[in-house]
Amino acid sequence: MSDRSADRAPADARAHVTRALELLWHGRAPAGRGPRPGLTLDRIVEVAIEIADGDGTAALSMRRIARELGVGTMTLYRYVPDKQVLLALVLDRVLAPAPGAGAPPDSWRETLSSDAREGRALYLRHPWLLEVNMARPVLGPGNVAGLERTMTGLADLPLSSRDKLDLVTALDGFVVGAVRQQIFYERVSAESGLDDEEFWGAQLPFMEPAMRSGDYPTMAALDTDAFQGTWEGTFELGLSCFLDGLELHVERQGRRR
Repeated sequence: MSDRSADRAPADARAHVTRALELLWHGRAPAGRGPRPGLTLDRIVEVAIEIADGDGTAALSMRRIARELGVGTMTLYRYVPDKQVLLALVLDRVLAPAPGAGAPPDSWRETLSSDAREGRALYLRHPWLLEVNMARPVLGPGNVAGLERTMTGLADLPLSSRDKLDLVTALDGFVVGAVRQQIFYERVSAESGLDDEEFWGAQLPFMEPAMRSGDYPTMAALDTDAFQGTWEGTFELGLSCFLDGLELHVERQGRRR
């Protein structure tokens, strides 16, 4: 990369963020001639979400969205400058609290429990979210509203603001990890064409003599139902351990103070 290109890269990235924020917070009338009847920024975002839900982010191109809307690609560019900005709009819409969500729960534990379960449901509805790098989110109204609701619900948690935000990030990491396992498991099951009985049955002729060999005594002593857990049960156990651990952490912090 030339020095000139290297110098331009941060400026281009900042321009993308600024354009996305302008659209998220202020909206923008299409440039040039008057807007096409029936075509709005909201409708563009809705169609983009429908495409991503059906075919993943790889299918989320300006040309595909324009075709679904029945407009020319250049018409679409009058509303949204590029795919990167469009993705920021889509994420802000998807991550916003559900309409009518109301006030957050009364306690920090209920708030985090609710956030975790709603987050799991969100990822399962929109599996393509796992394909998107959200480590540095563009903070639009939807995203900020979600954070506002969560931070309000954590008002009774005796931690600093920074610790609370770190906690929200850690909880999201747990949710993403749990959902990723489930989605990938279901995906590979569908791609292979083998159901669970066929998949594990194919391994029995190898596992049974291995367990009888004495080389794996702890594994051989596991209960017969050890591998019969459910994804929801696994998630709830992990969430309970997370919250119980946080409660102990808060108690220890209180004793130290």
